[in-house]
Amino acid sequence: MRYRSTRNTRPDIHAGALGFEDTVRTGLSADGGLYVPTDIPTLFSYPDNAKEWASLEYVDIAFIIFRRFIPVEEIPDKDLRIILEKSYSTFDDKRVTPVVKLSEDSNIRILELWHGPTFAFKDVALQCLGNLFDYFLSRTQPQTASADRSSRIAVLGATSGDTGGAAIYGLRGKRNVDVFIMHPKNRISPVQEQQMTSVLDPNVHNIAVDGATFDDCQEIVKVLMGDADFKKKYSLAAVNSINWARILAQTVYYFVSYLAVVKELGLEDEKDVSKLPQIDFSVPTGNFGDILAAYYAKEMGLPLGKLIVATNANDILHRFLETGVYEKPLSPTANASDAVNSTHSPAMDILVSSNFERVLWHFVRAENGGDHAAASAAVAGWMDALRRDGRFAVPPGVWARARATFASSAVSDADTLDAISRWWTRAGYVLDPHTAVGVVAAERESSGLATAAAAAAGVTVVLATASPGKFPEAVFKAIPTGLKYEQFAPAPLVLQAGLPKRMTTVTMVGNDRNRAVADVRLILESTLQV
Repeated sequence: MRYRSTRNTRPDIHAGALGFEDTVRTGLSADGGLYVPTDIPTLFSYPDNAKEWASLEYVDIAFIIFRRFIPVEEIPDKDLRIILEKSYSTFDDKRVTPVVKLSEDSNIRILELWHGPTFAFKDVALQCLGNLFDYFLSRTQPQTASADRSSRIAVLGATSGDTGGAAIYGLRGKRNVDVFIMHPKNRISPVQEQQMTSVLDPNVHNIAVDGATFDDCQEIVKVLMGDADFKKKYSLAAVNSINWARILAQTVYYFVSYLAVVKELGLEDEKDVSKLPQIDFSVPTGNFGDILAAYYAKEMGLPLGKLIVATNANDILHRFLETGVYEKPLSPTANASDAVNSTHSPAMDILVSSNFERVLWHFVRAENGGDHAAASAAVAGWMDALRRDGRFAVPPGVWARARATFASSAVSDADTLDAISRWWTRAGYVLDPHTAVGVVAAERESSGLATAAAAAAGVTVVLATASPGKFPEAVFKAIPTGLKYEQFAPAPLVLQAGLPKRMTTVTMVGNDRNRAVADVRLILESTLQV
């Protein structure tokens, strides 16, 4: 298995391709593209594998999937299993990502992805990524290893709230790793900020970017990662979902949750796939990484139904699926940051979904008979147009493939709060606002079916991307009486209030990121002192 950039236009599929370790270490390609596997293996067949896999533990399924994407020469079986076991031993539920049925009269299931140390879905991938970094940096490198592999790295990331905490908890105290996390000041929840900035380990560095959005922070990461000399000098590594290892780790819970629903319905022995109910997945989506993992799981053979892109008012993906045009909204002022709507689901307050580039590459390659160079040329052109013009349009065939794969819905703040209130009243279950967006999208998709029988026959799994305890402001706005914070927040979130914090603030003025880029660059240089 090799990995190549979505913007690598060389005809030879192996030209410029990397192995797994170098892909993880590199994160973002020098040409600005994201790494994708040269092939997606078919590793699951429902008639052949469902019964066996339904009886396996989470780590067992993770091992099967990871093994197909990581050559044994890079990580032997024993070491890979240790990495996975260590990563998921930090979760407070032995199932890792349990599936919850909200009520007996509903076809909605909730996939709780928030049982890790920071109570967000990012833990599933970032606990694993932290241990992969630790493994790569601690071992003696083989003689065939790249000369660019350093024994120490500086991880640079941007967060809209949850990635930062999960990255910090996955990397705190790790040998030979410094982690620098930027967040847009006053655009994440107070609980998220407290969780990140109260980690005082010496290798953890929080940076608040005043006047910025998540997109600005992410662009700063890309600018610094795109400076080849700077990246090499300080051994920069990526922690955002531009890093392939994060997408790979997230594919696992689609298999686990799908099989949990099948087992609940008593259908793991069914050999005729046509007799299975349709199991759709509604995914609260900002940077497109989580639902991209569902696409890969489906390509690996998992018979998922519809993949529902659930967005808030920052609806660039929904508008693309409606029109075939990927277009940033116009700013009402000269400051492009004003085009980002601040919502009750702030982790999705994103203009540009970086991972969408990956799925576009796969769609274009399929349209061009498997021609990877043609796919890369098209994607590179579109990304140039997005940067230059703020928009691009795809050919009808690519748009048709996107619409055949994904459904979508844009959910308002009012509907988000209504869902939190309704499901508390109906089932005594507290949704976080991002999960509520996913629930509303699922309800709309179900109500749009031709018959009530069709709606009742299917199941929709909604990804619960964070504990409601991380967003008490939205919860209390939806449920103003009869609920205390301690009732829905995990104890560590309750106890973190008032802990000392540490962070550095830099400022972005108007549309000019250059000052912030320079300030962040200086922070890295003065801290690392290579």
